[in-house]
Order: sequence, then structure tokens, then C-alpha cells
Amino acid sequence: MRFQVIVVIALLALSGLPGCRRSEPPPAAKPARVSATGAFERAFGPAPTTDKGTCFAFIIYFPSVKNPGKMTPFPFFSFDEASLKKVALQRMIGGIDEASYRGEFLHLFPSGSRLLSLSEEKGVVTVNFSKEVGQLALDPTRSELLQSSVALTLGQFPGVSRVRILSEGKDLLPELALKDQPTTPVAEPGAPRLLGVVAMKESAKEPIKEVDALFDRPVEIKEFQFSSDDGKVIAGDVFHTMFDMAAVLKPKDPEALKNLTSLRVRYRVVDKLGRPASGEGSVALTVRLHQD
Repeated sequence: MRFQVIVVIALLALSGLPGCRRSEPPPAAKPARVSATGAFERAFGPAPTTDKGTCFAFIIYFPSVKNPGKMTPFPFFSFDEASLKKVALQRMIGGIDEASYRGEFLHLFPSGSRLLSLSEEKGVVTVNFSKEVGQLALDPTRSELLQSSVALTLGQFPGVSRVRILSEGKDLLPELALKDQPTTPVAEPGAPRLLGVVAMKESAKEPIKEVDALFDRPVEIKEFQFSSDDGKVIAGDVFHTMFDMAAVLKPKDPEALKNLTSLRVRYRVVDKLGRPASGEGSVALTVRLHQD
């Protein structure tokens, strides 16, 4: 499955949830820390909080194009603990097609690749991919990267000790004991990135009442401003949403956003490990309905 504007699983829910205003947190909220894997915390720092139920933060490792032989961690969130491993592999197959990351991750999986099944017994996770993935057996380099990507991703979850990779029920690679896995270098995630800007509407006929600027990870927003391309600032309150992954504008005058196809954004943020990012420029405005 190719990603569209909203990459991270959390953001699929994010766009339909109200933001939590920094200066006036909802009085009924009872935040609890998101349950994060050790891999997530090493790459992106302490997990954020949420008042929307139990949530899980984890990492998917993608082969780096800029740093050949290294894996780059990318953060994901899910509310379904039972399906974390399955979701991680399905998203791994889909890859990342966001403009801000385009060309940075090697897409290992041939067109049409699917995850047929995933099972776990006594610490051994057996992954069965469709026949398309079997083509990787002819390419030792990609086979090795596939094994590293799958092993690193699954190995962050408690209780996983071995990984077996199949294609159509047949062994694609030798079963791997994670303790025996050669240390695969992991690239630094780098600075936070703005993924895109999404305008939210209740219905096609309603005016835009919310604009979400989506980041690739939890961040602390130091400064954020929306304006039209001609430089006119869009007045309104800016909120910080669940998972700390978006700046949300509630415009005072929704008509100011009517017929706009892009917005100019200026931001200054820092992630949970102190990596700063700033930027200013015009960003395409994608319009979505809350029920999408």
C-alpha cells in the first residue's frame, strides 16, 4: 500500500481528532504515556502522551539510499497491539512515497508484493510473503537488506528471538536467530521534516475550519505561522495535536482559506532528542473531509 499525504498510522486518526490547545488543555483529559519500544525511544526520544486510549509507538527500518548498507528508522503508531508486527511489515512493503523523503529509501519489494501471513511460536516469527518477493532470491544484496529490515523491525518487539522469511510457503532465506544477526548500521533519522499540509472540512460544502501541518515525528513547536502565498497571515489559534505530530490552525475567518490551493508556512520545531528544524515556503494544500 503506497502512502498518501498522511504517512504515519497515527496521522490517519490525527486528521479527524480535535487538537489539544497548549494554553488550555482539555480539563477531562487523563494523558498516559504511549507504550514505545526501546528502538523508538533510542531513535526519537520519549514517547508522547495521548488521552485517546492505549497506543503503541514502534519503528520500521528502511534501507537507506544515501547511506548504502544502513537502515533508517521511521516512526509509526497504532492502537492495535495484537497487529503491530503485521502492520509493520505491510507498511514496509508499501514503502514511503512522501515528497520530503522521496528517493531516500530503497524500495525492496517488487510490484504486487503482499504479506500472506505472519505467525509466532515460542519466539519464532514466521513471515510468509507472496510469490513476487521470491524474486529477491536472485539478488543477494537485496535479500540481505530484506532480512536486515525484517529482523530489525520485528526484533524490537518483546519475545521475538528468531525470524523465518518465506515466499509462498517456501523458505526464502535461512532462519535467523536475532542474537546471531550481524550488527546492521542504523543511520541517524536527521532533523524533523514537514510532511504536508491538510485542510479539514466537515462536508464538501462547508468552509475549511481546520488546517493541519503534519510532521514526521513528535515535535515541540517553537514557532508556527500560516499565510497565503501573497504573504497575508491567516489569523487564528494554533494547537498542538495528539502525538505532538501536527500543528493545527483553527482560522478566525474560514473564508480566508476559500479557493486556496497552497499555503505558505513558517515553522521552528525541535524533536524529543533536541534535533531542531526550521523552514519557510509554499506547500500544496490537500483538502480532506473528516469522514475520509
